[in-house]
Amino acid sequence: METTAVFTSFNRRNFISRTARGIFAATLAPEIARFAVAAEPTGSPALTPVSAAQSEPLPQDQRVGFALVGLGRLSQKQLLPAFRASKRAKLTALVSGDPAKAQKLAEANGVSSESIYDYKNFDRIRDNQDVQVVYVVLPNSMHAEFTERSARVGKHVLCEKPMEVSAMKCQQMIDACKKARVKLMIAYRIQYEPINHAMQRIVREKVFGSVKYIESDNGQRVEKMEWRLSKAFSGSGAVGIYCINTIRFLLGEEPMEVFARTFRPPGDPRFREIDATIIWQMRFPSGVLANCMCSFDTYDTKSYRAVAERGIFGMDPAFPYHGLKMFAKPEQPPLPQIAESDQFANELDHMADCVISDRQPYTPGEEGLQDQRIIEAIFESARTTRAITLPRFDKLDPFRGPPPE
Repeated sequence: METTAVFTSFNRRNFISRTARGIFAATLAPEIARFAVAAEPTGSPALTPVSAAQSEPLPQDQRVGFALVGLGRLSQKQLLPAFRASKRAKLTALVSGDPAKAQKLAEANGVSSESIYDYKNFDRIRDNQDVQVVYVVLPNSMHAEFTERSARVGKHVLCEKPMEVSAMKCQQMIDACKKARVKLMIAYRIQYEPINHAMQRIVREKVFGSVKYIESDNGQRVEKMEWRLSKAFSGSGAVGIYCINTIRFLLGEEPMEVFARTFRPPGDPRFREIDATIIWQMRFPSGVLANCMCSFDTYDTKSYRAVAERGIFGMDPAFPYHGLKMFAKPEQPPLPQIAESDQFANELDHMADCVISDRQPYTPGEEGLQDQRIIEAIFESARTTRAITLPRFDKLDPFRGPPPE
C-alpha cells in the first residue's frame, strides 16, 4: 500500500504484510466430486471460483485495463505478478506519490510513461482510454477519496478491504459509483479462492451435517509502528475482517447479534491508539454460534474450524496468499486435492469479466458495507459491555452479487 505525502509518520513499505499466493482446484476423490473444480464426465456441476478460471487467456488487446493506485508492498509483491498470471486483465497505468518508484515499476511491467500519475493529477486518468478499472490499494481511510474520484472520471473500481473506516464512508462510495454508473467491487480474495469455495459447499450441502459452531483466529505480531497501528489510517485496529467475512461467506447468513471484549497492554507504545486484541462472538439466525479472535500482538495464526453434527472440518492456514490447507474428521469422504493458483489473479479476472459482460460483481460495495456495520457493532459491544443486536436477514447471501459462472 501507499499513502499521499500527508502520511509521513509510518513506513510506506510496511503498509501490507506479506504472506504469499493462492490456490486452484485440480483433482479430488470421486466421493466428493461435487466439490471439484473440474466437472466429472457425467456432467456434475464444477466448483469454479472465477468465471474466467478455465477459459483460454484473452489476447492483450481484448483485456480490461487496470490502474494500480498505491505501489506499496502488496502491489509490488502480489498484484504486479497477478497481472502476469491473469487471463482477462492487464496493467495499463500506475498511480504513486513516488515518481522514481513509479517509473522503475512502469519500465519493468510494460506501462507507458504517459500512464504514470501522482495523487494530485490523478483525475487526468479520465482521458486514458486504456484504463477501464482503478484498483485502490491504499490505507483504509483513503479508500473513499480515490473510489469517489475514480467514479467521477468514469472508471470502475476494485477496492481493497476493509472497505473504509466507517459505514458512512462505505455508503458514500456505493452512492458515488451508482451515480456515475460504474461498478464497485471489494477485493475479498477469499471469496474467489477454490479451497474456501470447497469449504463453503461442505457447509451448505451439510456433508458432515448441520454446522453448530465455528471458531476463527487471525493473529500476527506487529513489531514496528505502521499504518495498522494508527486509528486514523486503519480505522478499527485489530478486528478481523477475514474472520467476519469468511464466516459470512461460508454460511451465507448474517449475524443477528455480536458480543465483544478488547485488550490493550498498558504501557506498550504500539497500542496507544488501538486495541491489541479483540475477541467476539456472533450469533446467526440458524443457531450457529461463532467465536473469533484477532490480534496484532500474538504469534501468527490464520485459521477456522467448523463443528458439525457428524464431524469437524476447516482450514489451517486459511487466510494467507499461499499454502492453504483443509482438514476434516472423520476422513470420509476424503477432501479434494486442490492445486495452487494466484488468488489475486482470480479476483482480477472476475472484475474484468464483470466489465466485459456488464455484470454485478460477486462482492460489490454492499458486501463491504455490511462487514463495516458488523465491525462497528463489535466495537460498540466492547465499549458498552453488552450484546448488540443487528438487523435480521433471512435470505442467503443478501449482499452478494451473482456467483461467478
